[in-house]
Amino acid sequence: MERTRCCIAGGGPAGMMLGLLLARAGIEVTVLEKHGDFLRDFRGDTVHPSTLRLLDELGLGEAFARLPFAKLEEMRAQVGTTTVVLGDMRRIPGRHKYVAMVPQWDFLDLLASAAAQEPCFTLRMRTEVTGLLTEGGRVTGVRFLDEHGNPGELAADLTVACDGRDSRVGQAAGLRQRLFEVPMDVWQVRVEAPPSSQLRSSRGDPHADARKDGRVFARFGGGQAAVTMDRGTYYQTSYLIKKGRDAELRAHGIQWLRDRLGALFDWDDEVTGAIGSWDDVKLLEVTFGRLRRWYRDGLLCIGDAAHTMSPVGGVGVNLALQDAVAAARILAAPLRRGTVGVADLARVQKRRHLPMAVVQKSQQAEHTMIRSALDGTLDADRLPVPMRLLRRVPPLRTVAGYLGGIGVRPERAPAFARVRPGARSR
Repeated sequence: MERTRCCIAGGGPAGMMLGLLLARAGIEVTVLEKHGDFLRDFRGDTVHPSTLRLLDELGLGEAFARLPFAKLEEMRAQVGTTTVVLGDMRRIPGRHKYVAMVPQWDFLDLLASAAAQEPCFTLRMRTEVTGLLTEGGRVTGVRFLDEHGNPGELAADLTVACDGRDSRVGQAAGLRQRLFEVPMDVWQVRVEAPPSSQLRSSRGDPHADARKDGRVFARFGGGQAAVTMDRGTYYQTSYLIKKGRDAELRAHGIQWLRDRLGALFDWDDEVTGAIGSWDDVKLLEVTFGRLRRWYRDGLLCIGDAAHTMSPVGGVGVNLALQDAVAAARILAAPLRRGTVGVADLARVQKRRHLPMAVVQKSQQAEHTMIRSALDGTLDADRLPVPMRLLRRVPPLRTVAGYLGGIGVRPERAPAFARVRPGARSR
């Protein structure tokens, strides 16, 4: 049987970051990723200021800066004709006062390239975890199918589930998330954009400005809610629908959705006509919950495998990365000794519980606003109290920007993983 010190199931942001950090600690780590590459649409494309600082500490800041990305300095929402700045990061502490809007596959390739330089790191693509190995109630590794479809087993002192919201590893371990009610599902669609010179501006369309600074716009009105990112050549758009109504609404012709998006964002037929059919509209069935306990002997869940976040605010990736940093710092020493136990795993959950709970509480409040928007009861004359405060007290926008961009209890890179100041980025 093959053996490693730490087996990580899932090569997303949490899995790749944890693998890199543990490898820099001199711990043999193997990441199993079921896909053949990182090229998948509609993933979390946000890299927050706290993560940007982490990349600097890891010596990866210069390499990241060479990637193509837009800078999101503030988040705006438009309710009817009223615009509200929901968060402003231009005055938060630190070097990075923005969220970098970068395709997730570029970010993951960066982490994978850095990890590949560590002799203790192994990444196995097209390798799908199918079950767990156990002995005396302790998880001792995983079963998998390799890139050729052949079954195999990998023994490990610790298995970490980083395989997302429908974590197969967590379910195999008997860990089930407590799910909370959510009002919406999300349609995700890419809408090709015409040149800026062709954008209509008679109604003050903000998208020409968005081309310059990567702003994200939320629109609410007429029983509709959507968020779009102007990526220059296309609009990456999330259109919110009431929970469970996907099949019913798809009974409309695709022109129905084109018309609604056009009315909401003031897009003409040239823009919305790029949505060829319902095949171009991907459904994200939103779930929102958390595990009561993130671990059992020999197994730890982090990121979405431990706490499924709403897509609102794009904070799930940042929380997952912060989980990975905390786990690496807490578990590196016991993994080196070969003594990692339940008490060590419990320390990870204790460290990360508060940030997770604060974000989920905030998202529950945001869900109340979304429910009102989809019911058609949210309008400029009846803004929720938080929106009214943000309009009247500008410093609160910076507070909101700090909480969204840096958050509660941000993690710093462990000493064993840092690159000294002035060292060349890897």
